[in-house]
Amino acid sequence: MATIEECRAALEKLSDSMGDAEGDVRTAAAMDRSVSCHITDLDTTFVGRMAGGRIVVRDTLQGPPREKAQIRLTMTGDDLVALVNGELHFAKAWGSGRVKLEAGLRDLFQLRKLL
Repeated sequence: MATIEECRAALEKLSDSMGDAEGDVRTAAAMDRSVSCHITDLDTTFVGRMAGGRIVVRDTLQGPPREKAQIRLTMTGDDLVALVNGELHFAKAWGSGRVKLEAGLRDLFQLRKLL
């Protein structure tokens, strides 16, 4: 089972990848939105902001998100690490229910370029 530190490192790696993106992916990464990532097996939520092509984690909270972020992810720590490392395909994980993504319709269309 992935640790909180490994999950935070995975989010930082994802942020770095977004910062290096080009074209349509870079445009999608440049969205300015609040984000939360609830890690179910650790019952921990990372909250922050996606802006300027990066994800900045501002806080780590025990339990589910206390406020509704504009972009919300829910998954296990192992799945987060596997997604970021390219070992788990987002569409398959989302389709099977391993990963939950919630956002407004317009944001979902932009995010599909990232994922």
